[in-house]
Amino acid sequence: MKRLFMLITFITQLFNVRSQPADFSSYPVYNGKDLGITYSSQRSIFKIWAPTASAAELRLYHSGTGNTSVGVFPMVKAKNGVWLTTIYTDQKNKFYTFRVKINGQWSEETTDPWVKAVGVNGKRGAIVDLRETNPVNWEKDRSPELKHPTDAVIYELHLRDASIHESSGIKHKGKFLGLTETGTKNPAGQSTGLDHIKELGITHVHLLPSFDYNSVDESNPDTKYNWGYDPLHYNVPEGSYATNPYDGAVRIKEFKQMVQAFHQQGIGVIMDVVYNHTALTEKSNFNQLVPGYYYRQDKDGKFSNATACGNETASERPMFRKFMLESLLYWVQEFHVDGFRFDLMGVHDIETMNLISKELHKIKPDILLYGEGWTAGASPLPDSLRALKANTARLDRIAAFSDDIRDGIKGSVFEHADKGFASGKKGMEESIKFGITASCPHPQVDYTKVNYSKAPWASNPAQTVSYCECHDNHVLFDKLAISAKDATPEQREQMQRLALSIVLTSQGISFLHAGTEFMRSKQGVENSYESPDSINAINWNLKKEHEGINEYLRELIQLRKQHPAFRLQSAEAIARALKFNGKTPQDGMIVYEIDGKTAGDSWSSILICLVGNKSNIAYPVDNTWKPYVLNNKRVKSDSEVNGQEAENMKLSPFSFSLFYME
Repeated sequence: MKRLFMLITFITQLFNVRSQPADFSSYPVYNGKDLGITYSSQRSIFKIWAPTASAAELRLYHSGTGNTSVGVFPMVKAKNGVWLTTIYTDQKNKFYTFRVKINGQWSEETTDPWVKAVGVNGKRGAIVDLRETNPVNWEKDRSPELKHPTDAVIYELHLRDASIHESSGIKHKGKFLGLTETGTKNPAGQSTGLDHIKELGITHVHLLPSFDYNSVDESNPDTKYNWGYDPLHYNVPEGSYATNPYDGAVRIKEFKQMVQAFHQQGIGVIMDVVYNHTALTEKSNFNQLVPGYYYRQDKDGKFSNATACGNETASERPMFRKFMLESLLYWVQEFHVDGFRFDLMGVHDIETMNLISKELHKIKPDILLYGEGWTAGASPLPDSLRALKANTARLDRIAAFSDDIRDGIKGSVFEHADKGFASGKKGMEESIKFGITASCPHPQVDYTKVNYSKAPWASNPAQTVSYCECHDNHVLFDKLAISAKDATPEQREQMQRLALSIVLTSQGISFLHAGTEFMRSKQGVENSYESPDSINAINWNLKKEHEGINEYLRELIQLRKQHPAFRLQSAEAIARALKFNGKTPQDGMIVYEIDGKTAGDSWSSILICLVGNKSNIAYPVDNTWKPYVLNNKRVKSDSEVNGQEAENMKLSPFSFSLFYME
């Protein structure tokens, strides 16, 4: 009976252990910077961190797929959870995997999280000489200077979308090299691709995930589309964008060529990074080598899921914090990347994000860092410790997207029929004012009427990304088509012009979605993350069809770049220089002035009138004001004022107008 009781007690204890989150605090921390492979022609050193393993081995192969093995090499346990082995011959162009034994069971073959080159579909690591992946004159490559974050005008682009359509005139369709080509034209003879982005006046291109992701077959990339928010290898360029995904060096070199091409045109490159979750969970390389460690667990010991993707990474644990930092440093140092957008940044802890910012700014003082200040679900990490929008003021030189101005402009992204200020919804004025002032404290904003935030969350304008659309949810054109379906096509174009005008004249960092300049549509598809090219491809014929709004947006970007009054650098400057007129003729109108002298602007004063309803408004404008934009149209001559009396300007429905004094 005693033995039976002891057995029952043991089984109960075993069950309880398995149902409780593991304690990872006792795991050793490796501080070296040489995990993965250190290659030279004389030797290759392989290191993995697997503190709970009782054995480990390296397997070498002649190719990235197939069974042709070079050999199996036992690894030796070193300090702080590291296993290593050294091969004293030149292993360049070979491929490798690891296995570890934990609790008497061998894991599946896996790559190392720190791997920097892989074969097709990331099945095996690739051994390459990184020096041989540098393009010609790579040592002379220089990023364009960014004097202040608010000077940035960011253009969000999916790499395949940019070139895959037949109208792009681009040879390397869907590839890194497609964005290196110049002189490309649409059938109407207008610039496309890189030349178009340069022509538009963009300062930074934001590339949707271009690291190695899981969902697309690199050997046949035309069979399936994906945005790429399913990370496989964080330190490796995506193979479906390379001309040869089988050769581990090709994708690296071609990514560098793309960066170099953008830099030559004075355009910075921002990577969209997804450190918050991995495509695989139990079968990920992280979990194969160190089960559970790299992921958060709930109170029952199960993988928590604040990302709604099956898992969430544990940025607060020392070795994942180390991984994130080293990965980001690698992209900056090896690939000359100019900034990062953090997907679901609210999953990460504040301490890690601030460490990342500190270390990245040491090597690149003008680096751009921003992210989504939210999650897709609850996390076991307390809100007070996470990089949420509400905690943005506690972040060091990191910005957050403003969903306040986004949905204030066009309506809720979650309620398809909901309108915003630009499409005539009443009561959105304070949300727009909140966005205009870059989420910073301002005495004239009534925070009780802001759609989401009931208090300012940015300490300075460089912490706010102003936008009205991105890859998620409906593009602006489709949102307006759904929510303002009773409007005419001409009216919806005016709404789109108004929306983009608000973004580009608001304080903070300006952010545009590719194709919005010529009213890109995704045929009503809300989230096109796995829709085909027929939905996602940028149709460059639209540039001719909507050349008026394209030119208008180019002029707005030029306006922003030429006038520092739209790029104030402190919350104090905004509160001092920007004043709202509290007495407008009717609801759905916002009028404000900017004191240009405060910003050292060539214009002494700027008057902006926003009309977010379907009525014409006669607004008194003193004749000392000169019109620059009137009713969503650049004024290039006195005749374009249409004979209006200066003291009683007729402002059209859904319009943006700007006046100035020299």
